[in-house]
Amino acid sequence: MLKRLLHEPLLHFTLAAVAIFVAYGLLASSSERRADDIVVSAPKIEQLAAVFAKTWQRPPSPEELKGLIDAYVKEEIDVREALALGLDQGDTVIRRRLQQKIQFMTDAGADAATPTDAELQAYLDTHPEKFETAAEAGFEQIFLNPAQRGEAIDADATVILAKLEADPALEAATLGDASLLPAEMPPTDIASIGNIFGPEFAAAVSAAPAGRWIGPVASSFGLHLVRVSEHRAGRLPALGDVRDAVLREWTNDRRQAIADERLDALLKRYRIVIEAPEEGASP
Repeated sequence: MLKRLLHEPLLHFTLAAVAIFVAYGLLASSSERRADDIVVSAPKIEQLAAVFAKTWQRPPSPEELKGLIDAYVKEEIDVREALALGLDQGDTVIRRRLQQKIQFMTDAGADAATPTDAELQAYLDTHPEKFETAAEAGFEQIFLNPAQRGEAIDADATVILAKLEADPALEAATLGDASLLPAEMPPTDIASIGNIFGPEFAAAVSAAPAGRWIGPVASSFGLHLVRVSEHRAGRLPALGDVRDAVLREWTNDRRQAIADERLDALLKRYRIVIEAPEEGASP
Protein backbone atom coordinates (compact mmCIF):
# COMPACT_ATOMS: atom_id res chain seq x y z
CA MET A 1 0.00 0.00 0.00
CA LEU A 2 2.77 2.44 0.94
CA LYS A 3 4.66 1.64 -2.26
CA ARG A 4 1.53 2.41 -4.28
CA LEU A 5 1.01 5.68 -2.43
CA LEU A 6 4.58 6.73 -3.07
CA HIS A 7 3.90 6.33 -6.80
CA GLU A 8 0.87 8.63 -6.73
CA PRO A 9 1.23 11.44 -9.36
CA LEU A 10 -0.07 14.03 -6.91
CA LEU A 11 2.66 13.19 -4.43
CA HIS A 12 5.31 13.28 -7.13
CA PHE A 13 4.09 16.65 -8.43
CA THR A 14 4.01 18.12 -4.95
CA LEU A 15 7.46 16.87 -4.06
CA ALA A 16 8.91 17.98 -7.39
CA ALA A 17 7.50 21.48 -6.96
CA VAL A 18 8.78 21.76 -3.43
CA ALA A 19 12.17 20.33 -4.43
CA ILE A 20 12.53 22.92 -7.21
CA PHE A 21 11.59 25.67 -4.79
CA VAL A 22 14.07 24.42 -2.20
CA ALA A 23 16.83 23.95 -4.78
CA TYR A 24 16.31 27.45 -6.12
CA GLY A 25 16.40 28.86 -2.62
CA LEU A 26 19.58 26.99 -1.80
CA LEU A 27 21.34 28.09 -4.99
CA ALA A 28 20.27 31.67 -4.53
CA SER A 29 21.45 31.89 -0.96
CA SER A 30 24.29 29.36 -0.67
CA SER A 31 26.83 32.14 -0.54
CA GLU A 32 24.85 33.79 2.22
CA ARG A 33 24.33 30.65 4.39
CA ARG A 34 24.39 31.52 8.08
CA ALA A 35 24.50 29.46 11.23
CA ASP A 36 20.91 30.42 12.01
CA ASP A 37 19.57 29.23 8.64
CA ILE A 38 16.99 26.45 8.77
CA VAL A 39 17.23 24.32 5.64
CA VAL A 40 14.38 21.93 4.86
CA SER A 41 16.06 19.62 2.37
CA ALA A 42 14.30 17.68 -0.38
CA PRO A 43 15.06 14.32 1.34
CA LYS A 44 13.52 15.68 4.54
CA ILE A 45 10.38 16.70 2.68
CA GLU A 46 10.19 13.26 1.10
CA GLN A 47 10.48 11.72 4.54
CA LEU A 48 7.70 13.90 5.94
CA ALA A 49 5.45 12.98 3.01
CA ALA A 50 6.26 9.27 3.32
CA VAL A 51 5.40 9.23 7.04
CA PHE A 52 2.12 11.02 6.30
CA ALA A 53 1.29 8.52 3.53
CA LYS A 54 2.05 5.54 5.78
CA THR A 55 -0.16 6.95 8.54
CA TRP A 56 -3.13 8.07 6.46
CA GLN A 57 -2.84 5.64 3.54
CA ARG A 58 -2.76 8.47 1.03
CA PRO A 59 -0.28 11.14 -0.04
CA PRO A 60 -0.57 14.60 1.51
CA SER A 61 -2.19 17.41 -0.41
CA PRO A 62 -0.02 20.48 -1.18
CA GLU A 63 -1.65 22.28 1.76
CA GLU A 64 -1.02 19.35 4.09
CA LEU A 65 2.58 19.07 2.92
CA LYS A 66 3.07 22.76 3.61
CA GLY A 67 1.66 22.17 7.09
CA LEU A 68 4.14 19.33 7.65
CA ILE A 69 7.02 21.57 6.58
CA ASP A 70 5.77 24.42 8.79
CA ALA A 71 5.55 22.02 11.76
CA TYR A 72 9.10 20.80 11.11
CA VAL A 73 10.40 24.39 10.94
CA LYS A 74 8.65 25.21 14.22
CA GLU A 75 10.14 22.10 15.82
CA GLU A 76 13.62 23.05 14.63
CA ILE A 77 13.22 26.58 15.99
CA ASP A 78 12.02 25.29 19.36
CA VAL A 79 14.88 22.79 19.60
CA ARG A 80 17.50 25.42 18.74
CA GLU A 81 16.06 27.87 21.24
CA ALA A 82 15.97 25.19 23.94
CA LEU A 83 19.61 24.28 23.25
CA ALA A 84 20.61 27.95 23.28
CA LEU A 85 19.00 28.32 26.70
CA GLY A 86 20.77 25.20 27.94
CA LEU A 87 17.51 23.39 28.65
CA ASP A 88 19.12 20.09 27.70
CA GLN A 89 21.68 20.43 30.48
CA GLY A 90 21.06 18.26 33.53
CA ASP A 91 17.93 16.68 32.06
CA THR A 92 18.05 12.97 32.85
CA VAL A 93 15.56 12.02 30.14
CA ILE A 94 17.51 13.85 27.44
CA ARG A 95 20.82 12.43 28.67
CA ARG A 96 19.47 8.89 28.56
CA ARG A 97 17.98 9.43 25.11
CA LEU A 98 21.31 10.73 23.78
CA GLN A 99 23.13 7.78 25.33
CA GLN A 100 20.55 5.44 23.81
CA LYS A 101 21.18 6.90 20.36
CA ILE A 102 24.91 6.34 20.72
CA GLN A 103 24.23 2.76 21.78
CA PHE A 104 21.96 2.27 18.78
CA MET A 105 24.79 3.41 16.53
CA THR A 106 27.15 0.95 18.21
CA ASP A 107 24.63 -1.89 18.03
CA ALA A 108 24.11 -1.31 14.32
CA GLY A 109 27.69 -2.38 13.65
CA ALA A 110 27.20 -5.69 15.47
CA ASP A 111 23.80 -6.37 13.93
CA ALA A 112 25.15 -5.79 10.42
CA ALA A 113 27.84 -8.45 10.83
CA THR A 114 27.14 -11.86 9.31
CA PRO A 115 29.22 -14.65 10.89
CA THR A 116 30.22 -17.74 8.94
CA ASP A 117 29.18 -21.19 10.06
CA ALA A 118 32.78 -21.78 11.11
CA GLU A 119 32.62 -18.76 13.43
CA LEU A 120 29.31 -19.94 14.88
CA GLN A 121 30.67 -23.46 15.40
CA ALA A 122 33.69 -22.03 17.19
CA TYR A 123 31.38 -19.97 19.41
CA LEU A 124 29.27 -23.05 20.16
CA ASP A 125 32.37 -25.05 21.07
CA THR A 126 33.74 -22.36 23.40
CA HIS A 127 30.40 -21.64 25.12
CA PRO A 128 28.85 -25.10 25.57
CA GLU A 129 27.19 -24.11 28.85
CA LYS A 130 24.81 -21.80 26.95
CA PHE A 131 23.50 -24.50 24.62
CA GLU A 132 23.85 -27.89 26.32
CA THR A 133 20.61 -29.80 26.72
CA ALA A 134 19.82 -30.64 30.33
CA ALA A 135 20.04 -34.16 31.72
CA GLU A 136 16.70 -35.97 31.58
CA ALA A 137 15.04 -38.90 33.28
CA GLY A 138 11.88 -40.88 32.54
CA PHE A 139 10.20 -42.70 35.42
CA GLU A 140 7.04 -44.12 36.95
CA GLN A 141 5.97 -43.50 40.52
CA ILE A 142 3.58 -44.86 43.11
CA PHE A 143 2.14 -42.20 45.41
CA LEU A 144 1.48 -42.77 49.10
CA ASN A 145 -0.76 -40.12 50.65
CA PRO A 146 0.23 -39.13 54.20
CA ALA A 147 -3.26 -37.75 54.87
CA GLN A 148 -4.72 -41.23 54.30
CA ARG A 149 -2.00 -43.46 55.75
CA GLY A 150 -0.85 -41.36 58.70
CA GLU A 151 1.91 -42.90 60.82
CA ALA A 152 1.71 -46.18 58.91
CA ILE A 153 2.98 -44.60 55.69
CA ASP A 154 6.63 -45.65 56.10
CA ALA A 155 5.70 -49.23 56.93
CA ASP A 156 3.28 -49.33 53.98
CA ALA A 157 6.01 -48.09 51.68
CA THR A 158 8.36 -50.84 52.88
CA VAL A 159 5.71 -53.54 52.30
CA ILE A 160 4.82 -52.29 48.80
CA LEU A 161 8.48 -51.99 47.82
CA ALA A 162 9.06 -55.61 48.93
CA LYS A 163 6.13 -56.78 46.80
CA LEU A 164 7.50 -54.96 43.75
CA GLU A 165 10.99 -56.41 44.25
CA ALA A 166 9.52 -59.89 44.58
CA ASP A 167 7.29 -59.55 41.53
CA PRO A 168 8.33 -56.74 39.11
CA ALA A 169 5.31 -57.62 36.93
CA LEU A 170 2.85 -56.31 39.54
CA GLU A 171 0.52 -53.56 38.27
CA ALA A 172 1.99 -50.50 39.98
CA ALA A 173 -1.16 -48.41 39.51
CA THR A 174 -3.08 -50.68 41.91
CA LEU A 175 -0.61 -50.32 44.77
CA GLY A 176 -0.70 -46.63 45.59
CA ASP A 177 -3.19 -43.89 46.42
CA ALA A 178 -5.20 -41.82 43.98
CA SER A 179 -3.52 -38.60 42.88
CA LEU A 180 -3.52 -36.00 40.14
CA LEU A 181 0.23 -36.48 39.81
CA PRO A 182 1.35 -38.31 36.66
CA ALA A 183 1.97 -42.01 37.30
CA GLU A 184 4.51 -42.05 34.47
CA MET A 185 6.67 -39.35 32.98
CA PRO A 186 8.58 -39.53 29.70
CA PRO A 187 12.20 -38.34 29.69
CA THR A 188 11.98 -34.88 31.27
CA ASP A 189 14.73 -32.49 32.31
CA ILE A 190 15.60 -32.68 35.99
CA ALA A 191 14.70 -29.04 36.64
CA SER A 192 11.15 -29.59 35.35
CA ILE A 193 10.79 -32.70 37.51
CA GLY A 194 11.85 -30.57 40.47
CA ASN A 195 9.22 -27.96 39.59
CA ILE A 196 6.50 -30.62 39.85
CA PHE A 197 7.67 -32.88 42.68
CA GLY A 198 10.25 -30.75 44.48
CA PRO A 199 14.06 -30.57 44.35
CA GLU A 200 14.70 -33.51 46.74
CA PHE A 201 12.56 -35.81 44.62
CA ALA A 202 14.32 -34.64 41.44
CA ALA A 203 17.74 -35.26 42.99
CA ALA A 204 16.73 -38.80 44.00
CA VAL A 205 15.43 -39.55 40.51
CA SER A 206 18.61 -38.18 38.95
CA ALA A 207 20.74 -40.49 41.14
CA ALA A 208 18.53 -43.59 40.95
CA PRO A 209 19.64 -46.58 38.87
CA ALA A 210 17.40 -47.38 35.93
CA GLY A 211 15.19 -50.44 35.90
CA ARG A 212 14.42 -51.07 39.58
CA TRP A 213 12.12 -49.67 42.21
CA ILE A 214 13.54 -47.48 44.98
CA GLY A 215 12.03 -45.61 47.88
CA PRO A 216 10.36 -44.24 49.70
CA VAL A 217 11.28 -40.91 48.10
CA ALA A 218 9.83 -37.78 49.68
CA SER A 219 8.22 -35.01 47.67
CA SER A 220 6.23 -31.91 48.53
CA PHE A 221 3.09 -34.11 48.34
CA GLY A 222 4.05 -37.20 50.33
CA LEU A 223 6.05 -40.38 49.72
CA HIS A 224 6.71 -42.20 46.47
CA LEU A 225 8.15 -45.43 45.20
CA VAL A 226 10.00 -44.72 41.99
CA ARG A 227 11.38 -46.71 39.08
CA VAL A 228 13.52 -44.84 36.55
CA SER A 229 12.95 -46.13 33.03
CA GLU A 230 15.63 -44.07 31.27
CA HIS A 231 18.43 -41.63 31.91
CA ARG A 232 19.54 -39.20 29.21
CA ALA A 233 22.75 -37.29 29.78
CA GLY A 234 22.99 -33.65 28.79
CA ARG A 235 24.65 -33.09 25.43
CA LEU A 236 25.93 -30.34 23.18
CA PRO A 237 23.58 -30.17 20.18
CA ALA A 238 24.74 -29.85 16.59
CA LEU A 239 25.00 -26.34 15.19
CA GLY A 240 22.15 -26.99 12.77
CA ASP A 241 19.79 -27.68 15.69
CA VAL A 242 20.55 -24.47 17.59
CA ARG A 243 21.86 -22.14 14.88
CA ASP A 244 19.39 -19.32 15.64
CA ALA A 245 20.24 -19.40 19.35
CA VAL A 246 23.99 -19.44 18.65
CA LEU A 247 23.63 -16.55 16.20
CA ARG A 248 21.68 -14.54 18.77
CA GLU A 249 24.25 -15.11 21.51
CA TRP A 250 27.16 -14.48 19.11
CA THR A 251 25.59 -11.16 18.09
CA ASN A 252 24.97 -10.16 21.71
CA ASP A 253 28.57 -10.90 22.65
CA ARG A 254 29.88 -9.06 19.60
CA ARG A 255 27.68 -6.06 20.43
CA GLN A 256 29.08 -5.99 23.96
CA ALA A 257 32.65 -6.34 22.70
CA ILE A 258 32.20 -3.45 20.26
CA ALA A 259 30.68 -1.31 23.01
CA ASP A 260 33.57 -2.12 25.37
CA GLU A 261 36.18 -1.33 22.69
CA ARG A 262 34.44 1.95 21.87
CA LEU A 263 34.30 2.95 25.54
CA ASP A 264 37.97 2.10 26.07
CA ALA A 265 38.91 4.27 23.08
CA LEU A 266 36.74 7.17 24.23
CA LEU A 267 38.03 7.03 27.80
CA LYS A 268 41.47 7.94 26.45
CA ARG A 269 40.06 11.26 25.26
CA TYR A 270 38.85 12.30 28.71
CA ARG A 271 40.38 12.97 32.09
CA ILE A 272 38.13 11.49 34.76
CA VAL A 273 38.04 13.44 38.03
CA ILE A 274 36.05 11.95 40.91
CA GLU A 275 35.64 14.38 43.78
CA ALA A 276 35.32 12.93 47.26
CA PRO A 277 32.44 14.28 49.35
CA GLU A 278 33.32 16.74 52.06
CA GLU A 279 33.55 15.43 55.59
CA GLY A 280 30.23 15.63 57.35
CA ALA A 281 28.29 15.97 54.10
CA SER A 282 25.16 13.90 53.70
CA PRO A 283 25.62 10.80 51.47
